[in-house]
Amino acid sequence: MKKTLIPEGTPLFENIARNQIPEILESLSAVQKDYHKNEGILLQGDSVSDLGILLSGSAHSLKTDITGKQVIVTLLKPGSYVGVLLAASQERKSPVTVQADETSSVLYLPYRKLLTQSSCPGHARLLYNLLHGIAEMALVLHDRNDCLIKPTIRDKVLTYLSQEAEKTGSRSFSIPLNRAAMAEYLNVDRSALSRELSRMKQDGLIDFSRSHFRLLT
Repeated sequence: MKKTLIPEGTPLFENIARNQIPEILESLSAVQKDYHKNEGILLQGDSVSDLGILLSGSAHSLKTDITGKQVIVTLLKPGSYVGVLLAASQERKSPVTVQADETSSVLYLPYRKLLTQSSCPGHARLLYNLLHGIAEMALVLHDRNDCLIKPTIRDKVLTYLSQEAEKTGSRSFSIPLNRAAMAEYLNVDRSALSRELSRMKQDGLIDFSRSHFRLLT
């Protein structure tokens, strides 16, 4: 395998010495794959047996319903997992497509080998990090669902912005979504979202400029 650069802060390798990582990757038969912009990293309906980690670039997962409508489920940045829940389940096919937003690289680790290769360095810590990552993924999906179940666009927006404010620890922050992506993430019409954002600004609830927001209440 070509030399792999693991991004600083990658959850799976947290608290593992960086000089141990090449040996770990070799013992686990890790494979790195590169993707072009808009290329599918994972397709809806695929079976998944390997845990993926986004090394570089960015991507998003989206779900297509029977009418052809697509909804963004999650956003991925370097260090994010790809298919971790599916790899753990072994039997379920992917309910989403993961698509590269730009030139990206993904590192794949065989899930079964990850669980059983007790001789690899830092194995206990690796398993701890994996379980923690699965829990974090579940919480990310919970946050998304918390937005989707709100009855109005205003409620969805306020829930999402409150979540982002909590993550940054500030009431003034930038979000990683443009208007189109924000509308898809909240599962609302883009024009309706823009109108509601303007009303919320007029009502003194928020202030914003492009992707930078400030909560006023």
